[in-house]
Amino acid sequence: MKLVGLTGGIGSGKTTVAKMFAALGVPVYNSDEEAKKLMRKSKKLKKAIIELFGNEAYKDKKLNKKYLSSQIFNDSALLQKLNAIVHPAVRNHFLKWAKHQDAPFVIQETAIIFENNMQDFYDMIILVTASKESRLQRVMIRDGVEIENIEARMKHQLPDAKKISLSDYIIDNIDLATTALKVKEVNRLLHENR
Repeated sequence: MKLVGLTGGIGSGKTTVAKMFAALGVPVYNSDEEAKKLMRKSKKLKKAIIELFGNEAYKDKKLNKKYLSSQIFNDSALLQKLNAIVHPAVRNHFLKWAKHQDAPFVIQETAIIFENNMQDFYDMIILVTASKESRLQRVMIRDGVEIENIEARMKHQLPDAKKISLSDYIIDNIDLATTALKVKEVNRLLHENR
């Protein structure tokens, strides 16, 4: 079974693309969702996060995302420390999940493959791209946050120009109809290249 990474900058539409692959019958692992579950349920992760951020990291036994965001997006060293705690746990969980899938390939949707130097972990990588204006607009609507907040997050991600040469397939997410056609094409190519 091949492991395929699906990545893209914030607001690129990688979750939309992941859902399109899932609708075609491809097993898709959503790293953000699974990371949140693991940070909520894993005693080991909770302990490490509290040691790093203090008791305020959890509020009413739930992950205090607002507090964590305010801490990490202004401190890249703290963000790296959090990633060093969470990413190995998510990777192990993904590998266990993948073993239980009956498919020629599985997709892991994850935002920062290249930023974490994880490209060699995958057999193939799909990059979802979109213009900066589209991405800003999508995230402002989706998260209800200011442009400055989104741009601060973008600074922690490599620009698309650098990621394109490292990716096997590029899906430019301009409009849903075109994106859906490209997803079908990439799905066909992945089946042919197994």
